[in-house]
Amino acid sequence: MFYSNKCALLAQKAVFFVHLGMQTAPLETLDKDQLLALLEERDQQISGLTQQNAYLESQVEMYKRMQFGQKRERFEGDPAQIALPFEAAPEQAAAQEEVLQEKISYVRKRPNHKGRAALPSHLPVEEIEIYPAGDLSEMICIGKEVTEELDYEPARFLIKRYIRYKYAPKNGEGVRIGQLPERVIEKGIPSAGLLASILTDKYADHLPLYRQKQRFAREDIQIASSTLEGWAKEALLKLEPLYEQLVFDIKSKGYLQVDESPIKVLESDKKGACHQGYYWVYHSPLDGVILFDYQPTRGSAGAKTMLESFKGYLQTDGYAVYEKHGKRKDVIHLACWAHARREFERALDNDKTRAQIALSMIQQLYAVERKARQLMLDAAKIKELRLKESLPIINELGKWIFEQIKSTLPKSQIGKAMQYSYSRWDALSAYLYDGNLLIDNNQIENSIRPLALGRKNYLFAGSHEAAQRAAMIYSFFAISKKHNVNPYNWLKNTLINISTINHKNITDLYPQHFNKVHQLTVSGKAKTDNTAENDSK
Repeated sequence: MFYSNKCALLAQKAVFFVHLGMQTAPLETLDKDQLLALLEERDQQISGLTQQNAYLESQVEMYKRMQFGQKRERFEGDPAQIALPFEAAPEQAAAQEEVLQEKISYVRKRPNHKGRAALPSHLPVEEIEIYPAGDLSEMICIGKEVTEELDYEPARFLIKRYIRYKYAPKNGEGVRIGQLPERVIEKGIPSAGLLASILTDKYADHLPLYRQKQRFAREDIQIASSTLEGWAKEALLKLEPLYEQLVFDIKSKGYLQVDESPIKVLESDKKGACHQGYYWVYHSPLDGVILFDYQPTRGSAGAKTMLESFKGYLQTDGYAVYEKHGKRKDVIHLACWAHARREFERALDNDKTRAQIALSMIQQLYAVERKARQLMLDAAKIKELRLKESLPIINELGKWIFEQIKSTLPKSQIGKAMQYSYSRWDALSAYLYDGNLLIDNNQIENSIRPLALGRKNYLFAGSHEAAQRAAMIYSFFAISKKHNVNPYNWLKNTLINISTINHKNITDLYPQHFNKVHQLTVSGKAKTDNTAENDSK
């Protein structure tokens, strides 16, 4: 009876076997075991297709969310919240109407305005005195009213003309001439201020050189594109000694965050194609030092130069190259909770219930970090707070993932999210070791954002060498932003002094050490030279 039922079922599904591409012999030639094996194979293929279909549907939903959904990652859901009814009860509706009327009447009232913020005190002030019209000879002034407005004048170009006088002794021996200040480009016409402006506009404000050329043209200053490119190159080359020192210093840091970002390079082995290079970015959270390092590859060779001798805490995303370095004996690998959260956020359309549970617990971990910042705790107190409040949450989340992952399709988005965290659980928990460690890699991602904005404007680097020169200025501008330093002021000062500073003191030119009080300007140096010359007369 069992055998005949299986034969009947197989006959009914013969068309389905053909659709699956399964080769079947004539039914009458198959015995019981062959039929059972064939049915088992069919069930396996159906199960595989079901999983594949679920995976593809989750991928479509994820891409729809990426394209049309909100871009922020902040999670505001509450898994314990029940659905709201479509219609409120009459007493609830009346209460809501009363609250609404109260809010409307409150909005209509003129709010208490504390006045506008004061204008910056460091700006120069131009005073314009306005007197009443008519004869004031028979009147006395009883007071005045002051009105201030913030004005702007477009940047102006000017020519700095150095006139060096020559002196000769009356006996005719030994002519003396005033010393010309150090120049960034020997025999070139751009000053340190102009070069600093060009580089700041391009790499900090994302204004490509061809747009800067248009701005020059509006002021009737005709400069060839090749000339602008040459100026930028020469100015960047001046920063090489400082950058090399930065590379040396960052290798000795005991806690680094690392990430990478692509950059297209015009130089390519393939005709008509751009090479895909990468900026490897290293951030030291303890002192806010950032380094961009250009490499033509994203493979393990890209990070080898910086990380092969690294010892300490290494915080990264889940890229395999970092996993390899994180397994070394002298390295403690830290993962990023922002990346773990991102995986669960992508799974909201795939399995909303379980994704919300995970996101809620991760949200609690970040609440502990906010609490530590608000209380301005030191590293020891932060560690104590984390062990008291974060560790129980991590243990609960880990136990939940361990139980749920057993009944989750590996290729589904929720399965990927769980596997991402499960396989990196020790690295995700490692930030509890020390209060100086951060919960995520967000600070280094923030440092990369200016690069992403810049390449949308200039699209690619002209060569591998040009990409590395850009890495230098991106490094110093990122440090300037981290330490609230004006990048133009820092760069102008550095270009003026880098050729004459003692190499032992070159780190004094780092943006984090920049001090306006000790700036050496060209005019200041010229004034000093002239004073010395006058004293010698």
